[in-house]
Amino acid sequence: MNPTFSNVQTFLFSIDIAGPLTAGTVYNNPTLNEVNYSVFGFLDITPSGFPAFNLIRSISGADFYGQGSSLSFEVAAAADLTNGLQVSELVGVDPVFLFNGLGLDTGRYHPALPQLNADGTGSIRNSDNMGGINPGSGLEVNVSAGEEYITELTFNPNTLTLAEATAVPEPAVGLPLLMLSAVGLWALRRWAP
Repeated sequence: MNPTFSNVQTFLFSIDIAGPLTAGTVYNNPTLNEVNYSVFGFLDITPSGFPAFNLIRSISGADFYGQGSSLSFEVAAAADLTNGLQVSELVGVDPVFLFNGLGLDTGRYHPALPQLNADGTGSIRNSDNMGGINPGSGLEVNVSAGEEYITELTFNPNTLTLAEATAVPEPAVGLPLLMLSAVGLWALRRWAP
């Protein structure tokens, strides 16, 4: 991790996707049961004027999309999901994994915009959030992506596991999906119907 603007190196994501993940499938705003994430860091001079922040979000899938957020990735047709899902098994145009915590009219400065590229690079930065009054500052929020924080990421796409499979996959068992963080953990979850 390389913070290039502000110092954000602690984050945790858990995304509960309704239904099982399958090889050869494009996931563009898939149905979500729940999204939980936290991002903590120290800020340089930014639009919020805060010296640090500790954003903790727990939101239903419907509310996540209702506020303007999005999630997209594509699992390769040849992906072997019995050993989990690695970044190298994602395909498409970079970023191959994109989570946008955009929150239109929420009054939040810091919602996360993490993205991962096929070559083992990526970043986590604040999303571009517009509208709403922030309770801490009392000001209307109008912030562009990266105006609060930017941290560049590097990883091995062959070993970074986004989805951890159970030892013996069973159709009726939920399989947690794990992701990257220097200090935290990302988790996507998929549950069989």
